[in-house]
Amino acid sequence: MNWWRRMVVAIAALLILAIAFIFFTNFWVVKSTENRVISDINLLSGHCVALVLGTSNKLRNGSANPFFENRIKAAAELFREGKVSHFILSGDNRSIYYNEPIEMKKALVGLGVPDSAITLDYAGLRTLDSIVRSKEIFGQDKITIITQSFYSYRALFISRFYKIDALALVTQESENETPLRVYIREYFARTKAVLDLYLLNTAPHHLGEKEPLSI
Repeated sequence: MNWWRRMVVAIAALLILAIAFIFFTNFWVVKSTENRVISDINLLSGHCVALVLGTSNKLRNGSANPFFENRIKAAAELFREGKVSHFILSGDNRSIYYNEPIEMKKALVGLGVPDSAITLDYAGLRTLDSIVRSKEIFGQDKITIITQSFYSYRALFISRFYKIDALALVTQESENETPLRVYIREYFARTKAVLDLYLLNTAPHHLGEKEPLSI
């Protein structure tokens, strides 16, 4: 066999292994956490602190982001129903023009949630950062995560690794609000989460002084 044929075979074998690894990690992430995903708030009990994962309040075209709106609506409903008494709003704060926690707070306050029930986490640059900081900075080892269902498995997988008792309340979603690229990106993000936790020992970008919640 010529050297280039051996190279083609080697590349093909590596590609097959990579695909198999991506499939395996996605299966592991979803199957190990799916029993912690809920959509009925009546099933939620004893998880009085909610972590709302950040996303932009606007899409690139300037229209309202349904991911953002549905997370905020779900959070406000939990508060009204007495299922949650405090929120950690965790997201990106990359500039004065882009501040996910502030936008989430404005929206929640607009729906009747008081300032006293809200803590802002400006260093939630990634899901891993938000999850770890909820425990290491804000002292919470029992949380409700508010996000969309396809994101929830990865968030719960990270929570379990860090020994956080987490449930995920998944918000409304529909096919017309979820581009295919979002699912594809999340598929690879789950694989990266496994590598971050079990191989790369990836830590949050920022930790700092502890700020335990007084609730």
